[in-house]
Amino acid sequence: MKILLLVSAFNGLTQRVWCSLREQGHEVGVELAPAFGTPEALTRTVEQTDPDLILCPFLKHRVPEGVWQRWTTVVIHPGPVGDRGPSSLDHAIRDRRPRWGVTALSAVEEMDAGPVWATAAFEMPPAISKSALYNSLVADAALECVDTTVRKFASGSGPVPAAEHPREIPGTGEAPLLRRKSFELDWNAPASELERLVNAADGAPGAPVDLRGRPYCLYDAAASDEPHDAAPGTVVGRNLEAIAVACGRGVLWFGYAARLERKRGPKLPATMVVDADGAPFLPAPAALAETAYRREGDIGYLTVRSYNGAMHTEQCRRLAAAVEKALTEDTRLLVLTGTEHTFSNGIHLGVIDAAPDPAAEAWANICAIDELCVALASADQLTVAAFSANAGAGGVMAGLCADITVARDGVVLNPYYDMGIFGSELHTWSVASRIGEGPAARLLTEKLPVSVRQAAQNGLIGAVGPRDWSEFQSWLRAVAAGYNEPISRGRMFAAKERRRSAAKPLSYYQTIELAEMARDCFDDRHGFAAKRRDFISKAAPARTPAKLRF
Repeated sequence: MKILLLVSAFNGLTQRVWCSLREQGHEVGVELAPAFGTPEALTRTVEQTDPDLILCPFLKHRVPEGVWQRWTTVVIHPGPVGDRGPSSLDHAIRDRRPRWGVTALSAVEEMDAGPVWATAAFEMPPAISKSALYNSLVADAALECVDTTVRKFASGSGPVPAAEHPREIPGTGEAPLLRRKSFELDWNAPASELERLVNAADGAPGAPVDLRGRPYCLYDAAASDEPHDAAPGTVVGRNLEAIAVACGRGVLWFGYAARLERKRGPKLPATMVVDADGAPFLPAPAALAETAYRREGDIGYLTVRSYNGAMHTEQCRRLAAAVEKALTEDTRLLVLTGTEHTFSNGIHLGVIDAAPDPAAEAWANICAIDELCVALASADQLTVAAFSANAGAGGVMAGLCADITVARDGVVLNPYYDMGIFGSELHTWSVASRIGEGPAARLLTEKLPVSVRQAAQNGLIGAVGPRDWSEFQSWLRAVAAGYNEPISRGRMFAAKERRRSAAKPLSYYQTIELAEMARDCFDDRHGFAAKRRDFISKAAPARTPAKLRF
C-alpha cells in the first residue's frame, strides 16, 4: 500500500510509525505540513503523489479540505474517543486522569470530530511528564491504532461515527487550549501539586513561577515530602544542577529552568539559570538521579538519566567517571542502560548555544562525551549497552562502543549526525566494526531512522527484548546473566578481542574525528551554528527532505 505520513515534524512517534509501516512492506512517504505556505500548495503535492491512505501521527496543522475530501485521511489524536482539543495530554495529567487513550479518526472540517477508525486506552502513571508520557504509553497506543487502521482500510472496512462509538473513558469532550497561565505555580501549595503542574506543562508551554523576584519556567520536577521550616519559595538545597525550593508542604526539586521575561529564554539545567549560590548540598529524589548503580553478583548495572536525552559537558564527565568507577568494582560484566523514557541523544545543543563561546563549549562537550565512549570501549570487562528508549547521534554511537548491544522493542535509533558536524564518539570504528565499511557508510550518509528490529537484522543490535518496561527489565537481567555464564563469557571475550585486534588503536579513530570536529566547531564549515539554532527554536522547515518523500 502507498501510505503518506502528513505531519508537522518527523518526530519520534512519526519515525516509529514510518519504520513499522516500511517493515510491513508498505511504500511510505512523508510530507512536512509547515513546509507548505498555503493549503493549495499542500493539496497539489498530495495530488502528485496520489497515496492510497494518508496517516497523520503528529499533526498540529489543519488538513486542507481538498485533501481529506479526496483521500482517506486519518489523524492520530492523543486522547480517547470523545476527547477534542489541542491540550489533551496537558489536561489528562493536570486533572489526574486515571486512564487515558489515543484515537485514530478521519479528518473532517471540525478538528478531532471525525468518525473513529481505532482507539486504545492505558492506565495513567501517578507521576509522569508530558514528553515521557507521549514517548511511551501514547506512542505505544498510537502504533496500535495505526496498525488497526491500516488493516481495516486494506480490508475495505470503514470508521464508526464518533457519536455511535462506545466511550471507554468517561467525561470526555471538547477541552480548551491550556496556555502558560493555566500552569502557574504557587509556592504555598503542596510540592506534589506543583510537580503535577510542571509535568503537565512539560516542553511547552512550561510552568511559570516567581523565584527570588524573577520570573521563570520550570521543567523536570520531582516532589519530596521532607519537612522544612523555610518560607515557601525559599531555595533550600541543590544537587548537581538541580535546585530544591520549599513549598507549603514538602520540597519541589527541578532540574531544568528557563528565564521568563519578555519571552521565554533557553531551557537549561537549573543552576545555569537560577542563582542557587549558598544553598546546601542535599540528596535529590531518585526520580532526578543522574546515575544509579547496583550489583547483582558479578554483574553491575549503571542506569543513566538525562532530561530529553541531552548530555552537557560536566554531565558527560560525571558519566565517564561513573563508568570508570563501576569498572573498578569486582564485576565481570557491566550493563549500561537508560530509563524507561530516555537513553541519550549525545551532546547538549541548548547548553552549547547559550554558552558565551558556543564553539568552545561544543568542543568541550565533544571531548567530554568521548571520555565516556573510550571508557566503555577500552574496558577490560565485558560491557553491554541496553537501549531502553529512543537514541540519536552521539547517544547511539556511545552505546555502540560497548561489546554487546541489546534494545527494547519499539525503540528507534538515529545512528548518524545531521547537525553540520562530522561526529565523534569513536563512530568511525564502532559502526563499521559491527556491520562493515560499506553498510556503515550508507547508514551515516542516508541519515534515516532505524528500528531496533531492523538494527538487529543488520548487526547493530545483538538482541531485542520486550516493549513492556517491567518485562524488559526482567529480560535484561536474564540476558546479562546468560552472557555471564562461563561458556558465553568466554565466547564474548573472544569476539571482543577479534573486534579490537581487527582495528587500529582507538586513539587513531578519536584523533581523526576530533580533527574534523575542530573544524566544524570553530570554523563552522557546514553550518553547525545555524542548524543548531534552528533545531533549538524548532524553526519551520523550508521543505520536506527528499530522503523522506516517495
